[in-house]
Amino acid sequence: MLESDTCKSEVTVLGIFVADTTFKAARMPKIGETLFGEQFYLSHGGKGSNQAVAASKAGAKTRIIAMLGNDQFAQMALELWEESGVIASITQYSDQNTGAAFVFVDSASKDNAIIVCPGVAETMTQELITEKAHLISSSKIFLTQLETPIDVSGLGLKIAKNHDVITILNPAPATQIPKDIFSLCDYITPNETEAEFLTQIKVTSIDTAALAANKLREMGAKTAIITLGDLGVYFQGPDSSKHIPSFKFGPVLETTGAGDAFNGALAAGLSKGLPPLDASRFGCAAAGISVTRQGTAKSMPSFQEIMAALN
Repeated sequence: MLESDTCKSEVTVLGIFVADTTFKAARMPKIGETLFGEQFYLSHGGKGSNQAVAASKAGAKTRIIAMLGNDQFAQMALELWEESGVIASITQYSDQNTGAAFVFVDSASKDNAIIVCPGVAETMTQELITEKAHLISSSKIFLTQLETPIDVSGLGLKIAKNHDVITILNPAPATQIPKDIFSLCDYITPNETEAEFLTQIKVTSIDTAALAANKLREMGAKTAIITLGDLGVYFQGPDSSKHIPSFKFGPVLETTGAGDAFNGALAAGLSKGLPPLDASRFGCAAAGISVTRQGTAKSMPSFQEIMAALN
């Protein structure tokens, strides 16, 4: 829903929307090669948008701060947020395109590989975040990723911390992060690949996840939660460390968006006052449901579905 900037939210997400063009095939083509695919579909993507939809469906009043073009993909975003109950605090530009992503899905493993072109969102500046500072500071939770420029995400985290707002950084896609960013993170939520990139520790098991989580906390993050695919997540905070197994709710159709489902539901759970471990289990259940469905944003489960699964 497109509302004025006077409406408060429980979760504020800074991120991007992209239109996902998903191709399912037996393998990736080699350079110069053409392959027949098994399936194609156009859907909603962008980690920030996916996470905002996930948080809203998981029961939190959620806002997204984003930039769009004035094109068909932008209309897709606005319709999605309206349907999902996400408050859209956006800036639109007629002379630039909304972002798009190429998503390859392996038809056997259901794993994916993604190329993102952020479009107009790539031009997001600190000035825009300064204008939206009151939205961040009045939230319970601030969630961002690294699809926006790092200085923009960093400023959002700093504003949130300065106003005692709980911060979550999903450091995806993997990129170099200034050292001072880590201390702004109440929660940092990399997957195995991102955790290895940040810590130089190869994450292949629960034990190596524990080592990487500990390193992330030494780097300044208050709590590290490493998502491990079908192994679930590894949680390490100031007072406890725990492996939380994944939830199995049926055949896996597609893993795209599972991490976003986790992050959005984690933010929603924390906004409702769930203890960190319980909020992480809530996020795991949301991710477990999402992988049984095709697509990204459309696969995000409702609060009622998550609670039924947990029970």
